[in-house]
Amino acid sequence: MPYISARMTTSLTPEKEAALTAAFGKDIEVFPGKTERWLMVDFTGDCRMHFAGTDDPCAMVEVALFGKGNPASYDKMTALVCKAMEEICGIAPDKCYVKYEEVSNWGWNNQNF
Repeated sequence: MPYISARMTTSLTPEKEAALTAAFGKDIEVFPGKTERWLMVDFTGDCRMHFAGTDDPCAMVEVALFGKGNPASYDKMTALVCKAMEEICGIAPDKCYVKYEEVSNWGWNNQNF
């Protein structure tokens, strides 16, 4: 049950949204047991954010996981997220934060896992 939320200062066309959805769907598999089948994504473009005192294109990507990940998976995911944001949205890796949250309680379909 992963969830990825990406906020960026650049515009997000339907084509870019589809490309990010596909990239994140593959990328999430760096976490054992996580697949696109359970992945929910949320995008917001044209955000008003500043990074390091500038209004250069930047992004904040949050990844929530049911359960725990391992350090190697987090490292791989950060590299993949930054690569996707750069290739698809034109946001340099040094202007992209990736935040992780491990969730112990997750509800779906009238119940909790």
